[in-house]
Amino acid sequence: MSKLGRMAMVLAVLVVIVDQAVKYWILNILHLGEGQSVPLVWPLRLTGVWNPGVSFGFLQSHQGIARWLLTAFSAIVAVALIGWVRKSDRPLFATALGLVIGGAVGNAIDRVHLGQVADFIDASALHFPWIFNIADSAITIGICLLLLDMLRQDGKAASANGGASTGSGGGAA
Repeated sequence: MSKLGRMAMVLAVLVVIVDQAVKYWILNILHLGEGQSVPLVWPLRLTGVWNPGVSFGFLQSHQGIARWLLTAFSAIVAVALIGWVRKSDRPLFATALGLVIGGAVGNAIDRVHLGQVADFIDASALHFPWIFNIADSAITIGICLLLLDMLRQDGKAASANGGASTGSGGGAA
């Protein structure tokens, strides 16, 4: 595994640890229940929500099979990304994948252990309609960094071709 691949794995583990520690605190120490809300720092509140779906509540399903399908999907995504990041030679790419892997694993742990994902970060004061968690945030930031990395790679390819577009649309592979 490359040095950046190892760094990505350390970042993924850190995301899982922080995500699970904060969820433990929210559920077991603060005892934030479904629908309960506590002011944090404007514009954030802690609001307890159980999410049986994907990040930010997408594809919600209360059926047991969906829980295991989403868990399996998260595990497959994490394993595939681990394989992809192992040989990474781009820091931004490795950081992005480390965040996505950590977020996917953090939410998968919730699905296995709790049957659904605990969400609690409420930014509705900013007119953001979803309540989310640390793992969701890591996935979102990771995807944004992947897109940025792809744009940077396309820009480098265009510069190498004398300013002409490569037309590949990829670049992150």
